[in-house]
Amino acid sequence: MTDRKILLSEKEMPTRWYNIAPDLKTPLAPPLHPATHKPLGPADLAPLFPMEIIKQEVSIDPWIDIPQEVLDILKLWRPTPLVRALSLEKALGTKARIYYKNESVSPAGSHKPNTAVAQVYYNKKEGVKRIATETGAGQWGSALSFACALFKLECQVYMVRVSFDQKPYRKLMMQAWGGNVVASPSELTEYGRSVLKSDPQNKGSLGLAISEAVEDAVKREDTKYSLGSVLNHVLLHQTVIGLEAIEQLKSIGEKDPDVIIGCVGGGSNFAGLAFPFLKDKLKGKTNPRVIAVEPMSCPTLTKGLFEYDFGDTAGLTPLVKMFTLGHDFMPPGIHAGGLRYHGMAPIVSNLAKDKVIEAKAYHQTECFASAVLFARTEGIIPAPESSHAIHCAIEEAKKAKEGEVIIFNLSGHGHFDLAAYDTYLSGKLEDYEYPMEKIKEALKKVPKVD
Repeated sequence: MTDRKILLSEKEMPTRWYNIAPDLKTPLAPPLHPATHKPLGPADLAPLFPMEIIKQEVSIDPWIDIPQEVLDILKLWRPTPLVRALSLEKALGTKARIYYKNESVSPAGSHKPNTAVAQVYYNKKEGVKRIATETGAGQWGSALSFACALFKLECQVYMVRVSFDQKPYRKLMMQAWGGNVVASPSELTEYGRSVLKSDPQNKGSLGLAISEAVEDAVKREDTKYSLGSVLNHVLLHQTVIGLEAIEQLKSIGEKDPDVIIGCVGGGSNFAGLAFPFLKDKLKGKTNPRVIAVEPMSCPTLTKGLFEYDFGDTAGLTPLVKMFTLGHDFMPPGIHAGGLRYHGMAPIVSNLAKDKVIEAKAYHQTECFASAVLFARTEGIIPAPESSHAIHCAIEEAKKAKEGEVIIFNLSGHGHFDLAAYDTYLSGKLEDYEYPMEKIKEALKKVPKVD
């Protein structure tokens, strides 16, 4: 009988994060000051982040120790299970073996607490009293509210308006952990008020919510800013996922995966699973296909430009070199809220540019169809974001050769996304492919950097 669930003990948890930066084929381009376009120094980032986070952001050490205080909290749900998708395999009649890392078992229901706990710990250690952040679908806002509750910090969340309206229980989850949540654009910031003045019905975007959170942080001495994806330190904290998965596969004598899959919005859950596996690929020891999956309606890797751009709409954040659709790109209100972001993590972008990884884009109806199949075979109702990884895994499994191994990251459950499932199951869900002419228009506003 094949084991369905592969577990590690707490003693087998990773005690170090893996930093992929020194192993990249092409070194990362430096972040630039938004006004001067000169490379940033630590002092430029100090208004936003605690110093230990800044050090991790620019580190070239391949391994960084996880503080014991962080490990002790991660043990609430880690190590997470690696699951053999036997029922899904049977339904597909595939020749492949499919595994998924179940990150939905965290208190917040997603992979996000892996970095939220670490970030809040470093802020607390440096005397920060309050953290401001943005959230798309609410996964990140939930995770940060949870972490702030544990360390007794105040948490201010700017939640993208369309998700604020679509997902009321995410908002209540944050409030239960003590987070203060407002819809973005909001009346709390100058930038939010300016947007609402020109467009009172604005549905919001992650870039816009980031602008509000950054403005909030820099205007208060007791506050720092926290980001749930994109930046190097965030991706670093997520590598516990892949490090565990490698040990779990080894423990059952499984071979190295042939295909590794994760959905991408900013890139953190994808990086968490994929980067530890890419360590050997970058050194020429293995050669798996590594696939980043995004929505057709927000096709950053598949249709964007690899350029310096702002991470937010107002142009307050540092300029980073990444695949981008333009910082004032306004995505449609699809249900995979965590994937509605104009940019991509610089490291993920770097890997895509160097063709170390590949990217695919899918429509939301086909992803929801795969999500329902997964729910009816494996029992878990996945987050709309995770459904993109599931759909890609199913497509790969259908054409797999005998004995191929596919692994994907189930980044979160969809218990607070049932309104989206209602829309799909009632036949009202519509596909939307973002028009190339609109992307070209947004890309005209990408800043020109020498």
